[in-house]
Amino acid sequence: MFAFALQNLLSRPVRSLLAWLGLTVAIAGMVGLFSVSAGLQDLLDRTFRGITGLVAMQPGAPIPLLSRVPTVWGDEIATMSGVRTVRTECWSRAHLVEGKPTISPPRLLFGADIPSTLRLEGEIYRDHVVAGRYLTLDDRGRPHAVVSRAIADEHHKRLGDTLHVDGFDLTVVGIYETGSILIDLSIVVDIDVARQIAPQEKAISSCFYIEPDRSIPRDELAMQIRERFLGRKGAAAIATAGNPLGDLATSIVSALSRPAAPQAESAPARDSQDEGLHVQSATEMGQQIQEFSADFDILLVVINTIGVVVALLSILNTMLMSVTERLVEFGVLRANGWSRVNVMHLILAESAVLGLAGGISGCLAGWLGTQLVNGWFPTRANLYASPTVLVCSLAYSILLGMLGGLYPAWWAVKRSPMEAIRRG
Repeated sequence: MFAFALQNLLSRPVRSLLAWLGLTVAIAGMVGLFSVSAGLQDLLDRTFRGITGLVAMQPGAPIPLLSRVPTVWGDEIATMSGVRTVRTECWSRAHLVEGKPTISPPRLLFGADIPSTLRLEGEIYRDHVVAGRYLTLDDRGRPHAVVSRAIADEHHKRLGDTLHVDGFDLTVVGIYETGSILIDLSIVVDIDVARQIAPQEKAISSCFYIEPDRSIPRDELAMQIRERFLGRKGAAAIATAGNPLGDLATSIVSALSRPAAPQAESAPARDSQDEGLHVQSATEMGQQIQEFSADFDILLVVINTIGVVVALLSILNTMLMSVTERLVEFGVLRANGWSRVNVMHLILAESAVLGLAGGISGCLAGWLGTQLVNGWFPTRANLYASPTVLVCSLAYSILLGMLGGLYPAWWAVKRSPMEAIRRG
C-alpha cells in the first residue's frame, strides 16, 4: 500500500515537491521555535544542577545582583544548626571591560569571600577551572581575577595578562568554563577588590551562599533561617546604601517586595520586607526563571500554529487536486473489488508518506539550524533540539499529513464506482 502510495506521489513530482517543501518549512520552524524553550530548560538544568546550597538574599530581589543585605547576618547564619559554611558574596555589573561596554552579553563582577569559599565542598567556578588556578588566601585584597574562557577569548587574554575592568587592572590567574552562558559571564575576584571596583560599604553584601551539613533536610534549614530573621528590617533599611540609584532603587525594591494580593484572614498580610531574608535553593531560582518565560512559550505556540495551518492547507490542496484528477482511477479500482476503506487507506497512505518525508527533512533542517545558531552565537544562544522535540515534531508531521488527506479521501469514497468513472 505504501509503495503504491509513493509511486502515485512521484507521478506528480511538482505538486508533491511543493507540498513537501511547505511541510518541511513548517516542521523546521516548529523544531526551531520549541528549541528556544527546550534550550532554556536545558540551560537552567545545567546551570543550577551543580549548585547544591541555599541562597539567602533580600526579599523581592529576583537575583543576587539586585539584592542588599547586612553583612553581619552571614556570621549569624554560620552559627545555626545544619549550616556547614556561609559565603558572603557581592555582585555588580561590570560596565566596561577593556574599554568596551558590556551590553550583550553582560559581564558580572563576582566578589567572593575567599576563606569561606575555600571551605566549600562544591564551588561552581573552582570546580570548572581549566587553566591556571582558583583564588587562594594570598589573593585577598589583591587585584587577581578568575575569568571565563568566553571572556578570555573575547579579549584575547591569557594567564598573567591584565584585564581592564571599570578603571581597574586585574591580573588573570585562572580561567574557568562551565558550559553555561548564564554562569560564564562572571569575573571572580576577592570580595574586598569587588567593593573597590563597584564601591560598596563592607556592612552591605549582595547575598549569602549557604552550604548545609546535611544534618537536617535542606528545605527545613531554609525555613529555620527565614524564621530566624523574620521581622528584621535590616535588608529594607540598607537596601540602597552605597547604591548610586538612591531613592529610585528604594522605590523599585519596595514595589518588588509588595505582596501581589491580600492573604486570607487566617494568615494576616505581612509586608515581604518584614521577612528579613528570602532563602531558596538554586533549583528554585531556576524554576522561577522558567515561570517568567511562560508568556514567551505562549507566543511560540501562536507563531508555530500559523505555520502549521499553512502547511495543512498546502497538503489539503495537494491531496484534493490529486484525488480530483484520479477519480476515474478510483472508480476502476472500486469496480475491480476495492472497497471504500481500501481507497481511503490509499489516499491516507499517500498523505502520511508526504507527512513522513516532510517531517524527516523538517526535523533535520531544524536541528541543523539550531546547531548553526549555537555555533555563530556561542555566548548568547542556547537552542536545544532535544530528542523529545524531534520525535514529537516528526509524529506531528505525519499526523498533519494524514489530516490533510482525510477530507480528500472522504470526498473520493462517497461516490459509487460508476459515478466516479462518469465524473472523470
